[in-house]
Amino acid sequence: MKQHNKHIILYPLSVLYGLVTGFRNWLFDQDILSSTSFDIPIISIGNLSVGGTGKTPHTEYILSILQNEWKTAMLSRGYKRKKKGFYLANEKSNSQTLGDEPFQIYTKYPEVIVAVDEKRVHGVKKLQELKPDLQVVVLDDAYQHRFIQQGLSILLTDYNNLYSRDLLLPAGELREWKSGSTRANIIIVTKCPADIKPMELRVVEMELKPETNQHLFFSGFSYYEIVPVFPESAPEVWTYERMKENDTNVLLVAGIVSPQPIAEHLKNFATRLETLFYADHHVFTARDFVQISNLFNAFTSPEKIILVTEKDAARLVSNPLFPEVLKSWTFALPIGVKILHDQETLFIQKIKNYVVENSRNR
Repeated sequence: MKQHNKHIILYPLSVLYGLVTGFRNWLFDQDILSSTSFDIPIISIGNLSVGGTGKTPHTEYILSILQNEWKTAMLSRGYKRKKKGFYLANEKSNSQTLGDEPFQIYTKYPEVIVAVDEKRVHGVKKLQELKPDLQVVVLDDAYQHRFIQQGLSILLTDYNNLYSRDLLLPAGELREWKSGSTRANIIIVTKCPADIKPMELRVVEMELKPETNQHLFFSGFSYYEIVPVFPESAPEVWTYERMKENDTNVLLVAGIVSPQPIAEHLKNFATRLETLFYADHHVFTARDFVQISNLFNAFTSPEKIILVTEKDAARLVSNPLFPEVLKSWTFALPIGVKILHDQETLFIQKIKNYVVENSRNR
């Protein structure tokens, strides 16, 4: 009831917000505001909502498809970084100079050029200037960034919170009207249950009603074996099997939008699971580390570990306040993406076909 009342109270503000965003989109649709086009393939990945759709794992998935065949760059605005303007990732970069997700991608995909710039048009121009052999650019979280012409636009929506069921900010989480979904070339319903039935997929498809020129895919997460956040601290080897066999105490620390699916995954291996959740993009403080240390030290069993998301790990490795004594106990949970319903080959082919058909040397 409280949530319903909140929607009623905030709905007038949502309508006002929708008028502003709708007018902005109309200006682009009428070519009053112009989009800059480039002579290389531009792939955009984003949401209608403010977040929580699994954007980073899907961006990584796209990069994994491209990196071995084309000189690929990923351009992000670098949310919550301390620097402004264009910045090209290098060996001195960290989460403060790049932002959480770009730094995570830079460390995982050394073959990919990673850069950040709030002004995407300027960012692509700088990338082409600095990397003349660049062949394709992936834009992170750029669905609403219409000042740049996006050749292939990929829209993500959470299976548990489809944009068709959401409201505009501030009553809901949508950045623009649901009709904005028609700009997408590909729509991916993310975070689907592993055992989802074909009939359930059909129900979602009927609800979203994609256009005839749009391709709808469904995806889920794959959880890989945990890895040390601080490998130089000589941690022991930990696996899910070891957690399960030794009835391990696990402390899950997460500063992301939707940590619950990770917690549910861990319950398959850890009967003694404690969670400590923070806001998305949380900047960890000395006080936070005291709280984490106290919870971890309260575990009496020697079989105990701290697990964090890869995004949180990107912040922790460059945080000088992180307790030295906890480093050998702290591990990250790598997450991957799988396209469901035997559609992965088709999805990969659509990505590659777009790049081939829009390359300069085709």
